[in-house]
Amino acid sequence: MAGIQVKLVKSLIGSTKVQIATAHALGLRKIGDVAVQPDNAATRGKLNRIAHLIEAEEAVQGGAN
Repeated sequence: MAGIQVKLVKSLIGSTKVQIATAHALGLRKIGDVAVQPDNAATRGKLNRIAHLIEAEEAVQGGAN
């Protein structure tokens, strides 16, 4: 399953309560936190809401068998 790697690059200070709650829902609490989320419509909506605070890229699948 494909995923999206999300990194918080700007502070949540000064953000609205909704933006802070969205970041926390994605598992991002402090600058530099990284989380891998599933690539679906709900996640894309969350990323759009806080796009100015994050960097997102396709997650790299590990495991060279």
